[in-house]
Amino acid sequence: MGNGSMKDNDNVYFRARKAAAMYNERLFSREGAAELLGVSVSTLADYELGNTKIVPVDKVVLMADLYNCPELKYGYCKHECPIGKTLPIATQAKNLEGIALRLIREFDADKLKGIQRDLIDITADGIIDDCEKPALKAIMEQLDQMAVAISELKIAGEKALKD
Repeated sequence: MGNGSMKDNDNVYFRARKAAAMYNERLFSREGAAELLGVSVSTLADYELGNTKIVPVDKVVLMADLYNCPELKYGYCKHECPIGKTLPIATQAKNLEGIALRLIREFDADKLKGIQRDLIDITADGIIDDCEKPALKAIMEQLDQMAVAISELKIAGEKALKD
């Protein structure tokens, strides 16, 4: 990525800064953004060009806040944190209508009632035997889908509330 045109930069930190520059002209330049972030211009360039393997978490939080881009935090957790890599976390904001429809689908009363019944059947005796494990796995997969939809709404909500 290093020698390519800045217009072709596909780095998430660069894209987030450029999108935020539409609302804060100090972010158009790396110099202005670096000053607001409390880092040197060369350090910010390293973040934006991918020369820094792992951007310090406190700087990711600052960028996410300054750029109104919570996706940076979620992406950091999903791609950099060893624990977060295993969790069902959305990393980008999608359209609110789609998120709302997914949430309505995932939290359908009949679907939740089915999960509740299955969970009661599985756990009633306090033991999860081999024949119950596939049903438990299916419940966990459904919960993961719910968690992703919830985190998508959180991203969209954070952005909307900060505007």
